[in-house]
Amino acid sequence: MRAYLMSANPVVAATFIVEDAGGATLASGSVGAKTGEWGGFAVYAIDFNVAAAGTYAIKVSGDVVAASPTFPIDVASALYAAPLAKTLSFYRNERDGPDFVGSPLRDAAGHRNDSIAAVFATPTFDKAGNFILGALQPTGAAIDAAGGWWDAGDYLKFVQTTSYALALMEVGVRDFPNAMGAGSPASDFTAEAKFGLDWLQKMWDEDSRTLYYQVGVGSDFKDAPNVRSDHDLWRLPQADDAFGGVNPDYQYIRHRPVFAAGVPGAKISPNLAGRLAADFALCFQLFKGSDPAYAARCLRSAETIFDLADTAPASRTPCPNPVGRQARCPLLSVAPFGFYPEVEWRDDLELGASELYFAVRSGGLPPGLPHADAGYYLSSAARWARAYIRGANDGRDTLNLYDVSGLAHFELHRAIGLAGFPALAVTQTELANDIARQIAAARPSPADPFDAGYVWSNGDSASHIAGLSVMADEYAFLTGDGAYDRDARRWLGNDFGANAWGSSFVVGVGSTFPHCPQHQVANLVGSLTGGAPALDGAVVEGPNSAASSGRLAGMKACAVGTFAAFDGNGAVYADRVQSYVTTEPAIDLTATSMLMYAWRIAG
Repeated sequence: MRAYLMSANPVVAATFIVEDAGGATLASGSVGAKTGEWGGFAVYAIDFNVAAAGTYAIKVSGDVVAASPTFPIDVASALYAAPLAKTLSFYRNERDGPDFVGSPLRDAAGHRNDSIAAVFATPTFDKAGNFILGALQPTGAAIDAAGGWWDAGDYLKFVQTTSYALALMEVGVRDFPNAMGAGSPASDFTAEAKFGLDWLQKMWDEDSRTLYYQVGVGSDFKDAPNVRSDHDLWRLPQADDAFGGVNPDYQYIRHRPVFAAGVPGAKISPNLAGRLAADFALCFQLFKGSDPAYAARCLRSAETIFDLADTAPASRTPCPNPVGRQARCPLLSVAPFGFYPEVEWRDDLELGASELYFAVRSGGLPPGLPHADAGYYLSSAARWARAYIRGANDGRDTLNLYDVSGLAHFELHRAIGLAGFPALAVTQTELANDIARQIAAARPSPADPFDAGYVWSNGDSASHIAGLSVMADEYAFLTGDGAYDRDARRWLGNDFGANAWGSSFVVGVGSTFPHCPQHQVANLVGSLTGGAPALDGAVVEGPNSAASSGRLAGMKACAVGTFAAFDGNGAVYADRVQSYVTTEPAIDLTATSMLMYAWRIAG
């Protein structure tokens, strides 16, 4: 075990003891060497071993006197089962539509009007993405877009973020059945994955080959400044269906627009195509035994979407809101693009092809598939993996919403082994080496005194660290490298409180955790002091380069004022409802934590 001592004064001679709940000393020793500096503090290591499960605290004496919060030590299945169950609770609380799950935070359905939602073309935005230029242009179609998860603390619903979170959830159900599947008494995600798939099947029309990628709008209208969007209001979701009566200013609150990705049969942006193909291929793997008709529908959708992927995305139309000087945005993510500016896509196609390989290889295929040869998808996955590894973005990111290669490489590595190691565009060694290269590139320089694998000030820090923990476990599994297993545990610890602020970034987990997430339901119905009810299991954005501010009418004031003293090295953490860049939770931010817990439970 490793704990960290922060001191504003040099520590030359200090000792520590580890006490159990009864006050007995289980371990002792000298405070170790300085691991680095953070802001105005020096950071020192306290390394110890404890043989028995229990609740413990550390006390330091000598140059400094300090005491830690209490903390548990136990086997992984006991430590991480509760956080995993809380993660399932988070996704259930994010449910939109009539099939909500009642909880202390949820007692009514939201956005029933989405069941008959008008379809619009993608709007044109100003450069910053703050304003829609002109009016929305209806296509004349309407679809049932009810259901799905809210994206974050707002009520928008995106295929972009849902397809990512769902892929990780399905992988967890398949690969860790005793943690996330039918073998778990408290955290079986199977029904939740089905809920997410049901919504994606509504957003993809297989008959007309039309993709609908977004429900709701978060930007204001330049020429109609009184027309409200989702981000203009602070309210419970059940208020929207009748919000403002017949006042036209709230028309897109009551009746939320659905945006189409193009005309029927159009090519699909490859980032969305790859992840959707993966989602539906995993659907086939999970449900072909229990619901073969549903599984067959999923697999047909997976193959159709994969074949429609636009593999020359630079030819796409100009971006509706270019970021900075970027003249084009070849990928479709959400509207406006700046909400989730994704730039890489080869990793998504690698993941989609890998999951299609597993699905087709498993047999029991429905008739009439475009490709019934699993080798077709294995070759495609290897080709896209090679293109990613040789591309400009290799090593620039790790497993998170914007880059799924950390999972895709792992899946393809296993697929190659199952296929008997055929000659392909990449080898297993190249895939494992690229996972290691990405992990190494993410490490802070100079080294973080808390051994974090990611720069805290870079944004989305908590989810990146969880993703790194997953990647380290994958690499340890593939190679047997014990150092990476140690890294996986340490990085999980960073998210749970082994950091400068001494805070977990998972609501309801740890002795100190976010009390004031920027989440409307949690703010309006939940506790503001860390009690119950809380949005348990939600992973917030975490430390960033700066905090943010701003209020909406109806927002309850909530702030924890004890963290600013520990800001340092360019990183800031504010547990304040206004600071969405540090405290907003989201389905994509929380997704990697599922696999992180499951890997640890499985050993």
